[in-house]
Amino acid sequence: MTRSAPRKIVSASQAVSSIMPGSTVASAGVIGWVTPDSVLGALGQRYRQTQSPRDLTFYFPCGTGDAMGIKGMDHVAQEGLMKRIVSGSYINPVDPKTGKRPELMRLIRENKIEAYSWPIGASMHWLREVARKSPGYITRVGLGTYADPRHGGGKFTARAQDDLIRIISIDEEELLYYPTWPVDVAILRASSADEHGNLSWEDEPLLTANIALALAAKASGGKVIAQVRRVVGNADRTATQVRLPGVYVDEVVVDPDMMMTTDVPYEPAYFSGHRVDISTLKAPPFSTDRIIANRIAPEVRKHELGIFGFGAATDVPLVMAEQGLFENGQLADYPGTTEHGAYGGIVMPGWQFSANLNPDAILDGVTQFDAIDGGLCPFTALSFAEFDAQGIVNVSKFGSANPGAGGFIDIAQNAERLIFAGTFTTGGLRCDVVDGRLVILAEGKVKKFVQKATSITYRAQEGVVQRGQNAMIITERAVFRIAPDGLELMEIAPGIDLQKDVLDLMDFAPVRIANPLPLMDGAHFIPLEAQTRKQANA
Repeated sequence: MTRSAPRKIVSASQAVSSIMPGSTVASAGVIGWVTPDSVLGALGQRYRQTQSPRDLTFYFPCGTGDAMGIKGMDHVAQEGLMKRIVSGSYINPVDPKTGKRPELMRLIRENKIEAYSWPIGASMHWLREVARKSPGYITRVGLGTYADPRHGGGKFTARAQDDLIRIISIDEEELLYYPTWPVDVAILRASSADEHGNLSWEDEPLLTANIALALAAKASGGKVIAQVRRVVGNADRTATQVRLPGVYVDEVVVDPDMMMTTDVPYEPAYFSGHRVDISTLKAPPFSTDRIIANRIAPEVRKHELGIFGFGAATDVPLVMAEQGLFENGQLADYPGTTEHGAYGGIVMPGWQFSANLNPDAILDGVTQFDAIDGGLCPFTALSFAEFDAQGIVNVSKFGSANPGAGGFIDIAQNAERLIFAGTFTTGGLRCDVVDGRLVILAEGKVKKFVQKATSITYRAQEGVVQRGQNAMIITERAVFRIAPDGLELMEIAPGIDLQKDVLDLMDFAPVRIANPLPLMDGAHFIPLEAQTRKQANA
């Protein structure tokens, strides 16, 4: 007589009850997507009630949770519980209900914890090295950036004293080396599990680093906890649907009511359980970000894989859809993805960023960064917070925000054509368009073209010189080319005064200004519906 395997279904509080003080706890999510919020919440609640376990190291390959309705890593952002955090990105929204920033950001700003920020590619690939018991992860990506020990080594607080990233030399080439350490507990999220813990992600739009997390923990002699929406029978799925065998899963927590992501309880179009008519999608509202997206759209080429980063650039696919460029099956001519592995369909903006509507395929996060680091995403449009006189782009640390790099460094370093997108200034900028002319109603208090960037996220001018990259900066009022010797001003918005609205707001001067200086296309400053009415009345 064969004895059946014991059931692995437990409550969230039971699942976290065995986590020991001093452990490394790793989890994965992408903002609200695939975030095991119930289990992370139970761990935070356990500490509030018992003051145990203490001094945990938390490892998040990407910013996990929105710190609002899906709190994610904000659940465990408690002094005493969290000693150290290593994350590929951090999030810093204002909760509209409370008016507060994330608790994790407070702990970082007040130096209450050891906080490190790694590029997401490194944070994903590092897990694979833990899983195969390698001494560490070695890469060229990130040399000369804030991840480089000579520029901070990814340390985001003064308490962060250990050198988690080192410089090594192989065949006289400098490389970044990330030593490994054991992962004691991995907390995953999937769609469904059977009683043996076999996991599938059939109605999740992203896999992120879940599989790598599980293998890293098991190779370390650790524990794997999986949160799922439902339990299914052993024979209810084909073996090809099961992405993680139950032998690598210790406990399963069932949460039938878990949100798919921020503001989205459940939408099958994000994994192509059904497909929406893209002509019904709402276009981005007319704004400075929309103007920027309008200007980026003509730079997108057919049959060239484009990877879009968070911010103004994510409006581009919706702008192109509104312009009718995807009609009659032409969407397939403009392949798009993000660093998180969804291919095809429409890259979405805002809190829905990272997953695509109507995707054609979904790669896991580790494999996606193999593709990115291998240069398989030749075109990218990314946001920027600062650009300095040395040709350095910063998105990782500025003002009171410490978002980290996300996938920015991997993407920027390995693309062929780059666009950095964002408003010309920030902090209160208000604009309007009157008769097709851009009007600055209130200038932003913070300059973005600065003498020296606060943090080095990417050396864009160096990429142009050393790797032959083609790079542009697109704002609502000016378009620049990053040349080998500095910035060239290539276009200016209609209605903008070159001296007052551009040059006086830069801490350094462009090396060249096109003469004559072309105006940006006036169509970028007219909402499409207004253009349609104008054409109808002509």
